[in-house]
Amino acid sequence: MTDTITIEDVQAAAARINVHRTPVLTSTAISSIASENAGVPLELFFKCELLQKTGSFKIRGATNAVQLLTDADAGKGVVTHSSGNHAQALALAARMRGIPAYVVMPNNSPQVKKDAVKAYGAQVIECEPTLEQRETTAQKVIDETGATFIHPYNNPHVIAGQGTIALETVAQEQQLDALVVPVGGGGMLSGCSIATKALSPRTRVFAAEPLDVNDTYRSYAAKERVTNTVGARSVADGLLTNLGEIAFSVVMENVDGVFVVTEKEIIQAMQLVWGRMKLCIEPSAAVGLAVVLYNKDFHARVKQDELRRIGIILCGGNVDFANAVALFEKFK
Repeated sequence: MTDTITIEDVQAAAARINVHRTPVLTSTAISSIASENAGVPLELFFKCELLQKTGSFKIRGATNAVQLLTDADAGKGVVTHSSGNHAQALALAARMRGIPAYVVMPNNSPQVKKDAVKAYGAQVIECEPTLEQRETTAQKVIDETGATFIHPYNNPHVIAGQGTIALETVAQEQQLDALVVPVGGGGMLSGCSIATKALSPRTRVFAAEPLDVNDTYRSYAAKERVTNTVGARSVADGLLTNLGEIAFSVVMENVDGVFVVTEKEIIQAMQLVWGRMKLCIEPSAAVGLAVVLYNKDFHARVKQDELRRIGIILCGGNVDFANAVALFEKFK
């Protein structure tokens, strides 16, 4: 596959990968709050990727990329550097194919994350917590083993796999007026936009991003890729990555708008889902709902384009519970 990803690639990925077809759930209470805030009646539909294998959507893209390796390449294994959901996803995808997985993780990663990656059968190689050291260490593993590097988002096969989220959502809830997708590196956003625009052209695709790491928002406005300030942070730690090169071109072609929310708004949305839907989403998964609930520009767009049925991707649920409780207290 080239860097051009098509709906046929997404459909092929759906037939190839062995993952959960996660449910789309609703909440009358949350839809009512969103309607009141927006000033128009809204129906919200939540695609629950927190119930996916490994607790996030990442298994879709990782599985597609691993399954597409030749037998010769697969036998040498796969490698990535990650301290988050991609690490666990690649580890499980490799185990399902019966091949080695090497995951380079910063030595300050929480032990629970290291243990989770090991539990899926991967070999964890620790390094100093800098991007340079992560890349250098991963390259050393590649040189020693011949393993294939699987990028968490800037990989066409990964993007096609992530697009299967929207493939399912459009089939489960027809006639959606909009789909709101959290964005970090952009693999999920670009894949979902490809599937949505092919299967439901009338459906708007919007990106949701933390204000404190808003490179996609600024890139979309400038029509060129820009990056976040070094050291920029957000409670939505799964969305800290800069928009990838492949994703940027797809976003500029397919995405209808990018909206940002504050840290407090993210945590308020997260707590609402925990309390009303009994779903333990992670902060990154709350960003889409936060946009729908609180972003005034989004509310204006909803009224302008007469959008009423809105899908929201709850992208993951790998939660540090002690930290979540502390965040709820902090952002009361």
